[in-house]
Amino acid sequence: MLNKQQAEAHGAYDSEQASPRAVAFDEEGEVFKKTASGVNFRQVGWFNATVIFIKILFATGVLSLPSALYSLGAVGGSISIVAWGCFNTYCFVILGNFRMRHPHCHSIADMAQVAGGVVAREVTGLLFIIGYVLVTGSGIVGVSTALNALSHHGACTVWWSFLAAVVITATASIRKLEHVGWLTYAGFLSIYAAVLIVVIGVTTRDRPAAAPQEGPYELGFVAINNPGFAAGMVASCTIFVSSAGTSAFLPVISEMRNPKDYKKPLYVCMALVTASYLAFSLVVYRWCGKWVASPSLGSAGPTIKMVSYGVALIGLIVSGTLYLHIAAKYVFVRILGNSRHLQANTIVHWGTWFASTIILGALAFILAEAIPIFNYLIALVGSVCFAPLAMSLPGWLWLYDHGHYRKGTLIQRVAYLLHCGLVILGLFFLVGATYGAVVQIVDAYSSGAIGSAFSCRDNSNSS
Repeated sequence: MLNKQQAEAHGAYDSEQASPRAVAFDEEGEVFKKTASGVNFRQVGWFNATVIFIKILFATGVLSLPSALYSLGAVGGSISIVAWGCFNTYCFVILGNFRMRHPHCHSIADMAQVAGGVVAREVTGLLFIIGYVLVTGSGIVGVSTALNALSHHGACTVWWSFLAAVVITATASIRKLEHVGWLTYAGFLSIYAAVLIVVIGVTTRDRPAAAPQEGPYELGFVAINNPGFAAGMVASCTIFVSSAGTSAFLPVISEMRNPKDYKKPLYVCMALVTASYLAFSLVVYRWCGKWVASPSLGSAGPTIKMVSYGVALIGLIVSGTLYLHIAAKYVFVRILGNSRHLQANTIVHWGTWFASTIILGALAFILAEAIPIFNYLIALVGSVCFAPLAMSLPGWLWLYDHGHYRKGTLIQRVAYLLHCGLVILGLFFLVGATYGAVVQIVDAYSSGAIGSAFSCRDNSNSS
């Protein structure tokens, strides 16, 4: 019986044309129903979904890539960017196909329940919440850094972070992704323009802004570098996580008018993001070497830093908004999923929604102040949360629906073993990259790079 069900699931993946009955089942199984009364969440078209996908990925992660290239070298880092981009694209195709087979799955935790029961759902849901609260925290750090740069550290960094948390929580409380989605247009253009300003700015300088301005200096540009295990794992994990936030695409698909169109925004998003990551990080690393700033918007000197952060401010806020909104929407659906309050304008509906955004926003603020160094926060997110969510879990879900491959043809058995490798790879990164991130965070505290939790220290190096 199990083999028969798995074969049917495989058939669903291979079939490009669904029957009318299957379409009806998909609509019936969707977590959000198309309705003329109450709240109709299903209003996101595929182009709007593309912009949301791009903004989810092209956000705070891009600001840490030049530092990762310094650890791995230009060639090693470039190969890593392209390879991880292709890898994350394929892993989300697995998730998207699985969701088409099980349309009631609003999040990756729902998928884990299908394959592994309630325990798998709760563990995955916890990782999902931790991951997106941490990346919301990275957005808060990014906004506080921008405000410090623009004001020349005009106030304690904790106050700037608190202001960032309040603004991000307020904008994330917009209830429907359709409406949040319009913010992503401004957010994407903001970040992209800021990145281009920095790319152009670094090429106009005789030497990096952070390097000694007189006498000889070492640039630190190499083709291939050997940073050691801890630093290498952190760098690789930083590149991986810059395009690994694809689990956040699943709640977006649930609010699309036609969820089956998910591959259109996926391919456009990943092609643009990977090409942009490669071009931006290589140029900045070539001109700044080991003197690249973290976040990298500060790499072209104080004037360009102020301009780029001023332009990027909206994009940094929108990044945090999207992360917090998606995390809160997961909690919201978990609480009200089997209730009439999910799509009804009731006090319970609104109270649950605002409680979700405010509580998770407060947690993001606390974590941002506990780990206020941008690169380490990004690496920790990648190792603890996205390694199992974006590596191990897609492999496991593929194995669940393709169990018959284990005793199939030679090609099928090889495919089965390769997807077993996805599960193992995720576990390796979970242990190895977490170890590397913790070692570097401890070293940063010991060396004084991180002063203390809730420190007023200027994180933009502008004062």
